[in-house]
Amino acid sequence: MTGVVRSEVTTRPLDVAEHERLVANAGAGAVVSFAGVVRDHDKGRTVVALDYEAHPSASHVLRQVAEEIAKDPEVVAVAVSHRVGSLEIGDVALAAAVSCAHRAEAFDACRRLVDEAKARLPIWKHQHFADGTDEWVNCP
Repeated sequence: MTGVVRSEVTTRPLDVAEHERLVANAGAGAVVSFAGVVRDHDKGRTVVALDYEAHPSASHVLRQVAEEIAKDPEVVAVAVSHRVGSLEIGDVALAAAVSCAHRAEAFDACRRLVDEAKARLPIWKHQHFADGTDEWVNCP
């Protein structure tokens, strides 16, 4: 399959290898993937957990981003998902994979996919810190 093979905002755990399998294609010599993983720190503070909340338009915005990347004639297929809800340290919050005929184009397309998703998605992150404080971060 070619084009956008997955674009979703979901509460389910994300599997980057599954995204890679979705974009695999006999005409693609390169598959590049990205896992945005919940880390245990932010700006010198220890993060213990976080929650993501999405605007109702988030799925539509993510689909638009994926379709824009898929329009690149070098791109064979695109798969991207963002998780919402309560996540723990080490969980994948953003999974992305792109296939292209060649590696340089695949790396570039995957970078653009992730950067555009991070810049445009109406998803907010609520971080919980070890000291009992919390902070909302607007992703777009």
